[in-house]
Amino acid sequence: MKRIWWIPISMLLLTGCVPSVTDETEVLNTEEEVETAIIPSMQLDAQYYRTLLPYKQSATRGKIINRMNSRYDIKEAENGLLRLSQNQFSPDDYYFQEGQKITDEDSTAWLGRASKDNPGGLNPADKRTEQQKKEGDRPPAVILAHIVEQNYLVKTNEETIRLGGVSIGLALNSVYYNTEDGVSYEETIPHDQLEKEGQRLANEIVKRLREKEGMANIPITVGLFKQSTRNAIAPSTYFSYGVAPKKATKVADWKAIDEEYVVFPTSGTVEKYRKVDTAFLNFKQDVEEYFSNFTSVIGTGFYQGDQLRELQIDIPIQFYGSAEIIGFTQYLTGLVMEHFPENVQVEVSVTSSNGPEALIIRKVNQTEPVVHIYD
Repeated sequence: MKRIWWIPISMLLLTGCVPSVTDETEVLNTEEEVETAIIPSMQLDAQYYRTLLPYKQSATRGKIINRMNSRYDIKEAENGLLRLSQNQFSPDDYYFQEGQKITDEDSTAWLGRASKDNPGGLNPADKRTEQQKKEGDRPPAVILAHIVEQNYLVKTNEETIRLGGVSIGLALNSVYYNTEDGVSYEETIPHDQLEKEGQRLANEIVKRLREKEGMANIPITVGLFKQSTRNAIAPSTYFSYGVAPKKATKVADWKAIDEEYVVFPTSGTVEKYRKVDTAFLNFKQDVEEYFSNFTSVIGTGFYQGDQLRELQIDIPIQFYGSAEIIGFTQYLTGLVMEHFPENVQVEVSVTSSNGPEALIIRKVNQTEPVVHIYD
């Protein structure tokens, strides 16, 4: 869901080795290049990084769309990496920038299969002979689907800004989809294999990054993301991460990440979902009593360990009257406060064929939700 924020921005004076610097200019100094940049003075929330302006896109930005199985994973591969990066790079001290170290050429080569023409390929080489191909032998599964890079910059004592850390997200295929001789097939990749290969790939990428200018003394965080299947209706998550300290060419101290997304109502019998599932079903029933002319009420919960942290509810409707939408939104707001615990952030999005109709956000321990009805 896209949101529009109005953010006041101030401009600070940072010193650098350039002539004619005015009080309205801020100098960004990275790797001995001096550039003009702006640091937003306002941080929306403690969990959000401030981003340097003008915004610089990563060279690999457009590749993610064609290499991920779902739009849910496209978003979570980036957002999840932002979340785990906070373990190493505090939003209070670091500024965010999309990755600038991995070039488009790097990405194309690294994501390909290793071969004589592509020695830098990180996916397994297809070593089948022509006879093996005729006999129906299949190529080894492609495991590395995408590489996400994020840069974290820090202000120095000289009041310039330099690269302070890099985070890399490796999106790994849990299922390999392929077509051979016009026949489509899929191959499930066991989790143990994903983890082993992911760690090997992480070490190789760290080694390659160390060879780039200015990267010798930069800590590098690497997360392993297990991509969902094509028919998934919820995002997947990162399942492990580790850090390569300054000068290190390997990732050390891998840690498990216990996060997951769950769709409600759920047909599962897992105990830790039961209380939330009951609350959601009661909420859904009350919505249906008010107005049954909608297609469905779907919730997506984000869990960290056994604790539900966020619940996003989508309600598509078919009525269009402004007064009715206002009344419906007021009713939903009361249901949110009634059914869901205070320690969970709840977001309700009401949409119709015309687009967004209403938005309700109840943050943790908030007694008065934020409610917006679109014109």
